[in-house]
Amino acid sequence: MAGEFAEFHRELKSVASDLLAKDRNVDWAVLVDAGWVGLEVPEQFGGAGATFAEVAVVCEEIGRAASATSYLGSAVLAVGTLKALQPSDTRDRLLADVASGAARLAVALEPFEFVPDAEGADGILVVTGGGVAVSSPGVTPRPVLDETRRLAAVAATDSEISLPFDGNPREQVAGLLDRAAVAVACDSLGLGEAMLAATVSYAKVRHQFGRPIGSFQAVKHACADMQVAIAVSRQLVNAAVQAIAEDRPDAGVAAAMAKSYACSAAVDVAGKAMQLHGGIGYTWESGIHVYLKRATLNRSLFGSPAEHRKRLAQRYS
Repeated sequence: MAGEFAEFHRELKSVASDLLAKDRNVDWAVLVDAGWVGLEVPEQFGGAGATFAEVAVVCEEIGRAASATSYLGSAVLAVGTLKALQPSDTRDRLLADVASGAARLAVALEPFEFVPDAEGADGILVVTGGGVAVSSPGVTPRPVLDETRRLAAVAATDSEISLPFDGNPREQVAGLLDRAAVAVACDSLGLGEAMLAATVSYAKVRHQFGRPIGSFQAVKHACADMQVAIAVSRQLVNAAVQAIAEDRPDAGVAAAMAKSYACSAAVDVAGKAMQLHGGIGYTWESGIHVYLKRATLNRSLFGSPAEHRKRLAQRYS
């Protein structure tokens, strides 16, 4: 968060934290009113004209709260996809509609089996080889273990509108996938930090044999391992966010490193949190299961760690 926008990021983080703390299920209208949906939309279309770095702050806080929103599919991916298209009256109108909340869109990146936030969307941006087809919703909900996300299968339908990419289509699609992967990595980083904070707090107040369990060496070591994993995740995610925001040539490498490590680490951290909470950690009331299931789904969304590591390894073949 270093740099000229550090203060703005801290303020955005604080506001997002306060808003998400009030309710885990945040409606689309609330996201629009908060200005988060239009963060990256250019000012002439009613947005804030910000960058992916600001969007990443919101993604992290949504993960920290394990909040159920449509932000990933209908803001992060939808706005990114529209901005990757050649300027046109239709594209500009869609950007304005998304920023104002007049339309909620979802993005279908191949394959179309698990599309985030497609259910209830006003339209689907179907990414094809040469551009994007704007289709009416034809979705089938896909129940998943993580109840904080809504995924659906999208049926390919005839489209009345087809919009070309602005630049090399293959590079644009790869950039959208990298963007999605880093957004999910931000979410995992936030939820991992939440689990560490909850575990440390619990270890200070839970007593066993007349002592706080945080004084036991095994618990100290486990918390230290969690902290190290999160610190490494933070470095990799920050680097990937900057690479995406600045559209750097190494953005794909940075995204693969962040996604593969941060999403794996979040699953491990949430698992340790459940274990260190003892019996209460396995209860429905503790809420840790929400984070563990979200972390597990994040790990597989937009490329598993194994797939991203394979992608990284191909640089040396």
